[in-house]
Amino acid sequence: MNDDAQPLLVVRDLRKSFAASTSALERAGNGPFNRTMAVDGVTFSVGRGETLGIVGESGCGKTTLARMIVRLIEPDSGEVHFRGHNWLDAKGEELRALRSRVQMVFQDPIASLNARMHVGAIVSEPLVIHEPRLARSERAARTQQMLDAVGLTADSLTRYPHEFSGGQRQRIGIARALVLRPDLVVADEPVSALDVSVGAQILELLDSLRRDFSLTLILISHSLPVIAQLATRVAVMQGGRFVEFGFADQVLQSPQHPYTRALIQAVPQIRS
Repeated sequence: MNDDAQPLLVVRDLRKSFAASTSALERAGNGPFNRTMAVDGVTFSVGRGETLGIVGESGCGKTTLARMIVRLIEPDSGEVHFRGHNWLDAKGEELRALRSRVQMVFQDPIASLNARMHVGAIVSEPLVIHEPRLARSERAARTQQMLDAVGLTADSLTRYPHEFSGGQRQRIGIARALVLRPDLVVADEPVSALDVSVGAQILELLDSLRRDFSLTLILISHSLPVIAQLATRVAVMQGGRFVEFGFADQVLQSPQHPYTRALIQAVPQIRS
């Protein structure tokens, strides 16, 4: 079987819990901590070129799952295989190489951008880290190319994040995530901080970039309409678990789980 026929990402029985103190004495370190299960036995795979939408209410474990996929936090147990490699066991040069192939777009474009760096430095920083032998001229060319791809003009290079609107800042974050030409992009609530019309433009941009750069996208949101706009398959998450998983049309038009039906019923209907 060739690489293209294999899933790009395979997650098996992933689990993550956090300490949850229940009293002042426990918070002071004088008592035992309970554990809150944030992600509880999640299993799924993502094929090359697809968009997997993960939807659920706030606190269901979506962001924890996203951060484990990109290894910003480590799971308690489970397996993650990326491009056929054991992602969780990777170290040293193997980890560095794999990290460049997995990137994340964050929820808050203000907090995720260094306010002290101009946009050119922000977008080119991944190249400095992961491709240090790249000539400065080539680095500048790739940075400009990516800004062009997300719809930002050349004068953006020398400006700072506070000089841009929320939607423009999210475009900067997307450019930074894509400058390494990754295989997989995890977008965690990428439009929740934006106005509806601006958010729609960002979603259209992500889908266009997915096609142009042959990306695989994991889109995470609490909003079912956001997921429905792009996802080819949908996972519905509740209480740290996937309660429904399937092709987007199947899940959205013929939901099987009561929680999925409740999410769909909660979407406001436009009446003529």
